Formats: sequence, C-alpha cells, structure tokens
Amino acid sequence: MILGLGVDIVEIDRMRHMLETTGERLIKRIFTEGEAQYALAHAEPALHFAARAAAKEATYKALSGNQLARAVGWREIEVCLREDGAPYLRLHGRAEKRASEMGVSRVLISLTHSKAAAVAVVVLEA
Repeated sequence: MILGLGVDIVEIDRMRHMLETTGERLIKRIFTEGEAQYALAHAEPALHFAARAAAKEATYKALSGNQLARAVGWREIEVCLREDGAPYLRLHGRAEKRASEMGVSRVLISLTHSKAAAVAVVVLEA
C-alpha cells in the first residue's frame, strides 16, 4: 500500500548559481558529507547536487502530514548509491521517526536529469 508520494524538480542552472554564490555554506547546510563528496567528484557537480536536492524535497512531500514532518531537516534525508549505482534513501532523525510513525516499510526513489533540470520521485510503502 502506498503511504506517501512526492515529486520535485530542480533547475540545474539555479543550483549552479546557488553553488557559485553560497558554495560551501550551502553544501554544509543541505547535503551530507557523502552526498557532497559524490557530487564534487564529478565534472558537473551542480547536476548531482540538483538531483539530491530534488530527492530531499520529494521525500519531504511524501512524509508530509503533521508537525513532525514539517520539522524534518535537509540533512535528515540522505541519497546513497548501491554498488550498481542505483539510488536509495537513508532517513535520519525526524525523517526516520516520521517514516516509522507512518508505518513505512519500503522507500522507493527514482532520479533523472537533463542538462536543464533534475527530477526525483519518492514512494513510501507499507
């Protein structure tokens, strides 16, 4: 049974501009160390940061519904990669607590991007 669904899109140019203007401060505020290392290791970091930002927002939307969900922080949602490169989500703190409260047993995520935008879809299942 689907308990939550979220989708988000982030423009690559907007992320690139934010990285150019706020750089390290933005990265430390929004992304985990693992996410930052992954994105910065690529020729086009803005593309990877945008995909992760979209994933975080899509997850936030899927978890929505009460005060606890509204208090979830950016770094409490982490995009990780399996050995085959497929993304998965690791929830921490309030995000993990909210998912438990909802009865989430499985989290599905899909990421995609073009030169212009990154999109994420998150499905929470019981």
